Amino acid sequence: MNNDLVEPGAVPDRLPLPESPGMALGSGSIVFEAATQTPTSEGLDSPLFTNKGYCLKTSGHSTYALGNIQRMRQHGQLCDVILKIGIEKFRAHKVVLASVSSYFFAMFNGEMKEQNLQEIAIHDMDATAVDLLLDYAYTGQITITADNVQVLLPASSLLQMQEVREACCRFLLRQLHPTNCLGIRSFADTHSCKELHLKSHVYALQNFQQVVSTEEFLLLPFGEVKELISNSQLNISSEEDVFTAVLNWVKHDLLEREKFISKLMIHVRLPLVNREFLMTRVDNEKLIRDNNECRELLLEAMRYHLAPERRCALSTTRTMERKPKGADPYVFAIGGGSLFAIHAECEAYNPKTDIWHTIAPMQWRRSRSGVTGLRRLLYVVGGYDGATDLATAECYNPLINVWTAITPMGTKRSCLGICSFDGLIYACGGYDGASCLSSMERFDPLTGVWCSCPAMNTRRRYCRISVVENSIYALGGFDSTNYQASVERFDPREGKWQSVPSMSSKRSSCGVAALDGHLYCVGGNDGTMCMSSGEKLNIRRMAWEPISAMHNRRATHEVVAINGHIYALGGTDGSSSLNSVEEYDPKCNKWILVKSMASRRSSVGAAVLDCINIEHVLRQTRLSS
Repeated sequence: MNNDLVEPGAVPDRLPLPESPGMALGSGSIVFEAATQTPTSEGLDSPLFTNKGYCLKTSGHSTYALGNIQRMRQHGQLCDVILKIGIEKFRAHKVVLASVSSYFFAMFNGEMKEQNLQEIAIHDMDATAVDLLLDYAYTGQITITADNVQVLLPASSLLQMQEVREACCRFLLRQLHPTNCLGIRSFADTHSCKELHLKSHVYALQNFQQVVSTEEFLLLPFGEVKELISNSQLNISSEEDVFTAVLNWVKHDLLEREKFISKLMIHVRLPLVNREFLMTRVDNEKLIRDNNECRELLLEAMRYHLAPERRCALSTTRTMERKPKGADPYVFAIGGGSLFAIHAECEAYNPKTDIWHTIAPMQWRRSRSGVTGLRRLLYVVGGYDGATDLATAECYNPLINVWTAITPMGTKRSCLGICSFDGLIYACGGYDGASCLSSMERFDPLTGVWCSCPAMNTRRRYCRISVVENSIYALGGFDSTNYQASVERFDPREGKWQSVPSMSSKRSSCGVAALDGHLYCVGGNDGTMCMSSGEKLNIRRMAWEPISAMHNRRATHEVVAINGHIYALGGTDGSSSLNSVEEYDPKCNKWILVKSMASRRSSVGAAVLDCINIEHVLRQTRLSS
């Protein structure tokens, strides 16, 4: 016998062999050549060969085995437990149940009495759901439908089959609709599905205007109605919607619900209801007149309407604008002109997706108009329709993609400046078809009334205005003789205009926006050419500083601030109308080109408005038209 020693762990050249052919190794023993323990070159690519031997790995083995066990269950073979659900009985294997359900694992491995029972009764569970869950335990597959999800979710929750429970929640999330979101929210709350409950609640807030017209809303208990209407993230176009919803809910069961009217009305922000609705609907409602607390709320709203200048002092939680969760800022490009055409068409830009979408056209064709956003609506005033300067005005509701006419201004104005401040809209300067203007007027959306304000010190056609630190700034323009570099500031609390440092360049029809305590002015016309340069006013230092130039020369364009950046869109370069859009990052002082508008637009109006998924609204309106 070979007595050479082999170091531990080393592979000998040849396995020990008998010294003579007649020497047996023992019954059934086989001797292998050492070389056969190492894969040959032919077998080196196979993962089944190792230094220790041949590894057999059958793909689909677990599926095949469970499939056989499922067939055994169906034929009652080797089953060791019976689940009794009402009058239905289901045979199963404990080991399979315990492997997919923490509930059964604890039952069969603990000291519960069911551990040794052959038949186990489970109460308050649907037999159809148990049958489906048993199939899932053996196959790993289950089909969740609208017909079975309401029995599957509670059953999978009780049996602690977490994957099925989560799949049911995902299915219900995909089914959310204004007609069922309140029911799904209640169902999720009952079964402690926190994420589903939260998302269905947010969905109800975001789609409140559709939800309140459903039977589900009218059947809600008082506490849930209060929870909805008191939420500051309610997505509504006006507070009138909330008032109407409360009245409809109360009148659905007047005898039982009249006692709740004041407890609900305290959460309706009546000061933000427009005056006509307040006087014709709220004041004439018997439920309001007959309730002392409701009458006090009505008087509070009337006082707020009567004193626009004192609204800051009268502010309460009921004067605060609701800000819906999930609202994103969109840029709206309104009207304008190209070649010999004046546009009524409008577009909305989503900076997140870098996509422009066509929205409903205005009621009037307009270029050189003033555009601003206030609360949940977009306002367009004045402008030029190709034949005359306009005093008309209209507002756009992004929740329904509809334009509505509002009270016209007292003066025709094109090429005007416009801004919104403290719930009011200010329009100043411009051109009335005969002369450049210095006058200013103010619109109160709550009362629907325009009133005169102190005039600017300088006549300004193609001026731009913006709000920084509670003051309105008017920049540049044309006074019928000279292009202006001058700037003046209006403080509504003081009621007068004051001059501030002039820009470094004369600029008419420039773009102006406020951002982070600075007033940005870019492009415009200095009387000789369209400009690409820009500058900003540091409000605290009251000094102008240059910024980098745009890629394109632009005049009669618009500039807006959004998400910490500035966007310049449309206008003219002196020879043609533009549809290009540029984005400016103040941190790196750099402009980049982004997605262009669909239409070329000079003398365009633009503003920013927070909206919730306007793309969905546009799809719905296209489908219904």
